[in-house]
Amino acid sequence: MTAVATAPATTPSAPEQAPENRKRGFDWGQPWVYLVALVAAAVSVGPVAYIWLNGFRTTADINRDPGAWPDPWTFDNYATVLGSERFWGSVLSSTLIAAGTTLGVVTLGVMAAFAIARYDFRGRRGLYALFAAGLMFPVTVAALPLSILLRQLELHGTFLGVIIPQIGFALPTTIIILVPFLRAIPHELEEAASIDGASRIGFFWRIMLPLSTPGLVTVGVLAFIASWNAYLLPLLILGAGGMPQDLWPLPLGVQQFSTQYSVQTGLVLAYTSLSMLPALAFFLFAEKRIVGGLTGAVKG
Repeated sequence: MTAVATAPATTPSAPEQAPENRKRGFDWGQPWVYLVALVAAAVSVGPVAYIWLNGFRTTADINRDPGAWPDPWTFDNYATVLGSERFWGSVLSSTLIAAGTTLGVVTLGVMAAFAIARYDFRGRRGLYALFAAGLMFPVTVAALPLSILLRQLELHGTFLGVIIPQIGFALPTTIIILVPFLRAIPHELEEAASIDGASRIGFFWRIMLPLSTPGLVTVGVLAFIASWNAYLLPLLILGAGGMPQDLWPLPLGVQQFSTQYSVQTGLVLAYTSLSMLPALAFFLFAEKRIVGGLTGAVKG
């Protein structure tokens, strides 16, 4: 009796999956993108680098060859500016105005944005549209009536007379950014908080504010930098209001310093470089939070 051997049944092998990451062909558009990015970076960084580097040169060297590299490097210009009481008076004024403006913008902006984003009331869309329309209202249009109003309120020539208008002009941007950000926070959190006994104010203070920190940092940095670089309002309110020149903000201080020391080009460039440093450092410190806040606003 012979045994018949049967071969085990074999299942057909599954076809090999194609690799997910296939090599893509060369995109001829990429070099142009890089070229445009490099040109944009050069246009943005080039003038700033020129100002910084020429601050380390003497005026004679700059007049002889404006585009040369500092040789030798001299720190006299920066030392003279840092030893000037007028410079530190301008730094103090700019810091007070920018800090007051930022505090007012963040405080009022988050409260107004919270009401628009989380409350349902008649006229909410119209109120939001009104703030959106404020983005198209330039400061130059309101310069003359604002100056007259501040004279009547006896705020002309004071720091408060600059801070209050800057808060008003910064609120539209702040609310446009914060409303979508606050609206994206789930309503289930508010319902859970109300079940636990939290009031609307408690929910806003304990839950809403911590969750909206990236958005608050974003609008705070934007308000700080805009206030630090503001020129027109301080000129009309402080410059024409009798404020001593030693307490003018840095944008006005740069203009006044460059007029007084117009012959000393290296000294003026050093003053300009140092006036940009605080706002630049503040922006770089909060750069990641700014991107996170804007991303949250877009998603909302």
